[in-house]
Amino acid sequence: MSEATLLVLDADPPPRLGRLAGRAHILHGDERTLARQLPLADALLVWDFTSDAVCRAWPGDGPRPRWVHTASAGVDHLLCPELVASDTVVTNARGIFDLPIAEYVAGLVLAMAKDFAGSLELQRQRRWRHRETVRVAGSRAVVVGSGPIGRETARLLTALGITTALVGRTARPGVHGTDELPALLARADWVVCAAPLTDSTRGMFNAAVFDAMQPSARFINVGRGQLVVEDDLVAALTKRWIAGAALDVFSQEPLPPQSPLWDVPGLIVSPHMSGDVVGWRDQLGTQFVELYELWAAGSPLPNVVDKKRGYVPTHD
Repeated sequence: MSEATLLVLDADPPPRLGRLAGRAHILHGDERTLARQLPLADALLVWDFTSDAVCRAWPGDGPRPRWVHTASAGVDHLLCPELVASDTVVTNARGIFDLPIAEYVAGLVLAMAKDFAGSLELQRQRRWRHRETVRVAGSRAVVVGSGPIGRETARLLTALGITTALVGRTARPGVHGTDELPALLARADWVVCAAPLTDSTRGMFNAAVFDAMQPSARFINVGRGQLVVEDDLVAALTKRWIAGAALDVFSQEPLPPQSPLWDVPGLIVSPHMSGDVVGWRDQLGTQFVELYELWAAGSPLPNVVDKKRGYVPTHD
């Protein structure tokens, strides 16, 4: 392949693409320039994976990139109907965030079971108050989302002695189907959402789901904010239908200061950081360069998204 034009939807800090010097003509764009630059590009790197600029810029006249890569696990921010219907190949950052997010979930489980927040608050108040905490080993978890993040989360929770059920779109060895979810929820101490955001999963965690959970259960979302009906979660926590929750993702990000979620009793709020560990941007850049080299050589690409489903299919 002759030198291709690579368009980067930038974010700060920008990706390190030095290995592509002299091998790709690199353009840098933002939300204002993306629409007019798309016809010039053979490939698009969506480095600003928090932006929905691709959905807004993709429809229109002129050619479009043959390949789009997003530096994120989720692809809901770019799958507009026109892109889905096109021949453009879409890939994601599958493999980068699996273990960090799983570690984050395991940390939240331990923090909630052992009431670390309560200990820190009592320390701040200089109060000595002995209390009992919850045993993690022997408890039950349901992880919704059977992709790499869900599977790695299930593995770590199992290592903590938690009996863990993995739930996916369809049942297969080691994975329960979504039709089994109600029965699993009724026995779960921990419910973890690591599902992709699609038309079928949007709002799946609603009042009916929270009502089906045990009063002692706790809910964790590291998938997408739109998977949860946030008002229903607030009601479930306020009415003590469930014992607690932790959200790393939200329907609106950044979460505005006036959001009621900041003050809900029993809710831990974190700013979409579960997968972001030291060096994660460098890993994303390295992964993209390796994919670019495969693409430029005409070799098959890993991490290809099924655009109609909205995620990379799992075949094992």
